[in-house]
Amino acid sequence: MIYFIATFIVFLIVIVAMAIGYIFNKKTVAGSCGGLASVGIAKECDCPEPCANRKKKNEAARRAEKLHSGKRLL
Repeated sequence: MIYFIATFIVFLIVIVAMAIGYIFNKKTVAGSCGGLASVGIAKECDCPEPCANRKKKNEAARRAEKLHSGKRLL
């Protein structure tokens, strides 16, 4: 039982230390360095054609990019 309590206390100290470090750095939590793109994978799935949900997201991203591109008539 003493090993369980000692291990729990060590883990608790490590978690508290990490939390304090995170609070003082004031950084946002970020993903890994490059994610799937770093290993040569362009998308999460290996589907030959994107699903309807992905098509909607891509179209929304294209519209937002076009809106913010600065090529407006007015």
